[in-house]
Amino acid sequence: MTTRPTLLGYVRADALSCAEELAAATDSLVAFASAEGFTLGTVYTERDAAESAAFHALLEEVKRSDVRAVVVPTMNHLGTVGTPAAMQQHLEFHQAQVWAVDSR
Repeated sequence: MTTRPTLLGYVRADALSCAEELAAATDSLVAFASAEGFTLGTVYTERDAAESAAFHALLEEVKRSDVRAVVVPTMNHLGTVGTPAAMQQHLEFHQAQVWAVDSR
């Protein structure tokens, strides 16, 4: 039996309007991981974009583990401290490919 690789998730709660949208965004990450042949590991939820604690925890897990993929609902979720493109480059620098469920 082949083990499915792990995919980490990242969601910014402040980019969504309510708890139901947060739940739907998380569900979309689960569906994406399954459809793409991954097991979804930890979903890091950013509650305070100014501190970026969840993003930094995600980055630390990427650095210390063999996880090499991150999924977000949209690339705008990466816009915490810097621009989404800069945050994506930061993850990719540490060999983590970044995917968005919704590429719009």
